[in-house]
Amino acid sequence: MTLGVDVGGTFTDLVWWDGRRLRTAKTSTTSDQSDAVLAGSTALLGGRRADALLHGTTVATNALLERRGARVALITTAGFEDVIEIARQDRPSLYDSHVDRSEPLVKRSARHGISRASGEEVWTNAEVADLVQRVIADAPDSVAVSLLYGYAAMPAERRIGDALPAGVAVSLSSEVAAEFREYERTATTVVNAFLAPETGAYLRNIRDRVQDAGLPPHVMVMRSSGGLIPVDRAASLPVSILLSGPAGGVVAAAAMGDLLGRRRLISFDMGGTSTDVARIDGGVPEVSYERQIEGFAIRMPSVAIHTVGAGGGSVGWIDAGGALRVGPRSAGAHPGPAAYGRGGIEATVTDANVHLGRIGVNSRLGGELALDGSASTAALHALGAEIRLDATQTASGIVEVVEARMDRAIRKVSVEEGADPRGAMLVAFGGAGGLHATALARRLDMAGVIVPPLAGVFSAFGLLLAPPRVDTSRSVTVTAETASALTDHLRKIRDIAREEFYTDTGHEPIELQLVADTRYVGQAHETPVAVDLATTWEGLAQRFHDAHQKRNGFARPTDPVEVVTVRAAAIGSPALTLDDLPGLHPDGDPQRPGREVVDPRVGAVERVDVWWRPGLNPGSEIIGPAIIEETDATTYLGPGERMRVHESGAMEIEW
Repeated sequence: MTLGVDVGGTFTDLVWWDGRRLRTAKTSTTSDQSDAVLAGSTALLGGRRADALLHGTTVATNALLERRGARVALITTAGFEDVIEIARQDRPSLYDSHVDRSEPLVKRSARHGISRASGEEVWTNAEVADLVQRVIADAPDSVAVSLLYGYAAMPAERRIGDALPAGVAVSLSSEVAAEFREYERTATTVVNAFLAPETGAYLRNIRDRVQDAGLPPHVMVMRSSGGLIPVDRAASLPVSILLSGPAGGVVAAAAMGDLLGRRRLISFDMGGTSTDVARIDGGVPEVSYERQIEGFAIRMPSVAIHTVGAGGGSVGWIDAGGALRVGPRSAGAHPGPAAYGRGGIEATVTDANVHLGRIGVNSRLGGELALDGSASTAALHALGAEIRLDATQTASGIVEVVEARMDRAIRKVSVEEGADPRGAMLVAFGGAGGLHATALARRLDMAGVIVPPLAGVFSAFGLLLAPPRVDTSRSVTVTAETASALTDHLRKIRDIAREEFYTDTGHEPIELQLVADTRYVGQAHETPVAVDLATTWEGLAQRFHDAHQKRNGFARPTDPVEVVTVRAAAIGSPALTLDDLPGLHPDGDPQRPGREVVDPRVGAVERVDVWWRPGLNPGSEIIGPAIIEETDATTYLGPGERMRVHESGAMEIEW
């Protein structure tokens, strides 16, 4: 019996699996996320039992975006105190001189160097004591320790960490990201130190509050790589959960695609605050081992998600040039869109959809929240008056603008990564995903759209499909001349991952994945290549050439290659699989009263059929224009678009 709770910027989604069937709920997100988690969990369970709580959270992401974290000090090798500020000397926007890099999370006076002798970090006790005195003089909340060769100098970093006062949180680069490249490793360690006190306090508070409330004592958190990590480990390694929230949806999208026999997918999660997109090839989500978040390099495995501030609550506004813009600012849950009737007066994407008739004014979001159509119209009228548009024109413009932003996001994870979106299916979920999915898929000439069951709470459902997971890495140097050492390195990293997994879960992993970061000798960047203990050097090289050709459009088969980092992932069993779910059992009359809808693509008003999704039988077909409603989400079919219900309950849409 497992409870999944995913906290978004606007709504907190809950899914409970009791071994036979699923129950779902949705509640407004609170300023203290734990309040919504507790209230929603208590209401959904209603006194019933759950053995584990699986949590997806944006608390770490929000803290970084809002720069609401600890006062951090950095200890590094003398001469490298400014590496987090120098970075790679690239510009965040090449042709815009007004865009600056993000300010470092550690001020210059809080960066401290310690000398090195002959390349070895060897110091007297007096040198270490002097260093500690300099560091604590500024009373930091958290300290990041990242020596020049920290990835290979764990004892040296540990010695410094042990010398620091007990009340100070400590992040060691040899534990956070034991890889070469001093900037990326230091930046990742600093972000971890910045997040550790607040995020750790939140996670420990969740753990304690659920236990005090008689809720599941076993709490695990979704990590960015698409697996689950114990709450205590997440509290000490918050940088690993920066993409905790959206990762669950990608896991679920990959599982749904596999069930339907669709191997090329792009997941499209449109919630109240943002839209998250990710590419899934061969049934496996794309995993990146380095990414930029808010201008900071994060050297940590993560599902390759791209996020834009475009959700149902994204606010429409007029820029200085008189152009209509949408987002990234969101109305949030309180007051929320004007349609929520909670005092919001700004026009949002949700208000546009309500006014256009795509969301019915008689609908109750999440089964509870009644909508105020007149408030939406008033907000749209006020916004449109600034640029001489009526409410309907403004609503159509908001939809067009937000879809253009989401179109660019999908291109970011497909076209710009060398992957052709044509032939791929768009898996649309989140409360607003189905309203815009077909328009986006048709813009990109995609094969069609899949709207999975439980679309409105799909990321929370993904938590139940996610397995416990441990990710580890170590930097090495292996060339053709030392190829025999590769197997030893892989075996060592595999054993480390297996041991950490057993420590976390008390069980052996059911799967161990190995990856070798490989490059041409002298190349600046690597390409991850899946390997196993039986992989020969020649086999590794050929896989690398093939991967390089696919990703970059060329390969150099005669050039020597080298391995610079080995990685291992230990993976366990999820709470359930899609095969565990009961078959689709329609409930209620699927036909609902039709209504007038404005199609923003053509500007015409037409009366369309409205269907209740839970009442549709497997094999049911609907041809647009039509609207398909459910408790937590709405799907819009444009003219000529055809939807068929799969036996799993998923809706497959083509044209």
